[in-house]
Amino acid sequence: MTAPRILYVDDDDGLRRLTQRALGRRGFEVEVADSADAGLARLKESAFDLVAIDHYMPGKSGLQLLDEIVALPDHPPVVFVTGNDDTAVAVKAIHAGALDFVVKIVGESFFDVLDSRFRQALSRAELERAKRQSEADLIVANERLELLVREVHHRVSNSLQMVLGFVSMQGSQSTEPAVRAALDEIQNRIKAISKVHQRLYTREDLSSIDLDAYLTNLVDDLRDSIPSHSANIRLELQTEPVTVPPDTGVSIGVIVNELVSNAVKYAFPDGADGVIAVRLEAQDKGGFSLTVTDNGQGIDRAGSPTGTGMGTRIVDAIARSLHTALEAIDQASGTALRLTVAGPPSSS
Repeated sequence: MTAPRILYVDDDDGLRRLTQRALGRRGFEVEVADSADAGLARLKESAFDLVAIDHYMPGKSGLQLLDEIVALPDHPPVVFVTGNDDTAVAVKAIHAGALDFVVKIVGESFFDVLDSRFRQALSRAELERAKRQSEADLIVANERLELLVREVHHRVSNSLQMVLGFVSMQGSQSTEPAVRAALDEIQNRIKAISKVHQRLYTREDLSSIDLDAYLTNLVDDLRDSIPSHSANIRLELQTEPVTVPPDTGVSIGVIVNELVSNAVKYAFPDGADGVIAVRLEAQDKGGFSLTVTDNGQGIDRAGSPTGTGMGTRIVDAIARSLHTALEAIDQASGTALRLTVAGPPSSS
């Protein structure tokens, strides 16, 4: 094992020689300097495991030298050496960056104390270096993982775009209105999922998405997909800033797609004018509510159900996965449905 290299800076010639010999016998390799300037110059020339500094020296004081040492990149740990009545100076040294301090005493026990404090300081410095290295390694690993996850989202998005293309081609070849309508619904569901992945691979934070921005983009697409025979329907959106995990974003996107698509198909028969409104509101503790309303003919709860009911089953299943349920809100006309999602559990 290589002996720890110590630079001992003190203007006392006798103490320097004694320290060099005593610590040499204890397994250290000690170099000495008689002034702050000489010590700093030696430190810049060679690598040391630890520097010990006396406070009172001609020219620059030990505190001044300490300031210059801690300003160096990757500087070694510093132990400050003071006289019996210099404890206030020692405290200043600790605040300025010294790892420890030793009070000078007469006799061989002084070198035993130096030996002990130096080894403790070296051990602490090694732990700090290991911690910094671990943190640096963790940052690199996280960056690699983020790149990998970003690439996965990119490839998933590309794959979904390919699926969309296939569905679109299949729909264009069909002459059955019901088949084409079903394929259009599938396309909108895929788009709702794809947009989350598109946002994630272009976002710095892969652990969340801005739900308000995502819904703005999604509603724009839904607005463009309203069929020509329903062109008198106006689709509106009101949002507040809400951040959610990606899987929650996918769930909400699919729900909005289903509710809006259902309203477009059934709320306004015979091309009637109407408004569908989507509203996202932030709640306490990271929760939010989503409300979708229309001023159409409303739901005939006593009559026969319209459509296949697939959209309703999808919405109910997703709501259960979010530990909530769709709530019908009474209003004078039309339909109003609300979904309230609680925020993540508190870590406290």
